[in-house]
Amino acid sequence: MTILVCGSLAFDTIMDFEGRFADHILPDQLHILNVSFLVPGLRREFGGCAGNIAYGLRLLGSAVRPVAALGADGEHYLQRLRALGIDVSAVRLMPEIYTAQAMIMTDRHNNQITAFHPGAMALAHTNPITATDGVTLAILSPDGKQATWEHAEQLHAAGVPFVFDPGQGLPMFDGAELLRLVDLADWAALNDYEARLLCDRTGLTLPELSRRLRALVVTLGEQGCDVWQGGECIRVPGVPAAEIVDPTGCGDAFRAALLHGLARGWSVTEAAQLGNRMGAAKIATRGGQNYRFDA
Repeated sequence: MTILVCGSLAFDTIMDFEGRFADHILPDQLHILNVSFLVPGLRREFGGCAGNIAYGLRLLGSAVRPVAALGADGEHYLQRLRALGIDVSAVRLMPEIYTAQAMIMTDRHNNQITAFHPGAMALAHTNPITATDGVTLAILSPDGKQATWEHAEQLHAAGVPFVFDPGQGLPMFDGAELLRLVDLADWAALNDYEARLLCDRTGLTLPELSRRLRALVVTLGEQGCDVWQGGECIRVPGVPAAEIVDPTGCGDAFRAALLHGLARGWSVTEAAQLGNRMGAAKIATRGGQNYRFDA
């Protein structure tokens, strides 16, 4: 019972800003924005949505196979995935380009500014989904635009149910494209901002979108999440975190738990409850792949 995770593998350079971004950005001067933030804390982590989700799935004991691309500097990441017991047969090394890189700056209120270089992820479409024997479920997490299109069509053609998780890649698509991806998918998972953007781009409400899917899940941070099914909404309460340290990868931890539950036949609400617990565990730890969870 293998879960495919399509998306990015990246190196995250995470910087901690001890102030508030809002105190250093003048709203009436955005047309000449020129700011610099002193970041005493800096570290490099394994990241990318596919990597973070795969890590969470392995914590829960699920068999997982990322469908992703690494660059010339990616051998170390490949070794880490193998050490975690992750099937790397669908990870492609591209020696002519760097691995995707995310530069993430977080202020003391957990607001984030991110710069992302796609690197090998931009060529992820050259890594098609060809083997689905034993695969019961998949997720389409943020990836190159063409890879998102092609992997969605390939999963649908193979009869593999999947979660559409557009994340930060959502602005790449217009309304008609997003509706096509929603219709190919079985479930969708977004945060509250992404959900509003999806509604704006498609011209549909959340109840209307949920009727085109088995379920639509909208995460709400510490408030938990909303599960929309057939036009009706159920609020799944959040789980208090022991400590608020770093939000990087919280959404990916939630999605790992969501997939774990769905693959085992749980209701979406039950899977979301586990997702809220996983997110709370992740936010108490720095980086997207350093937390622990007692399955």
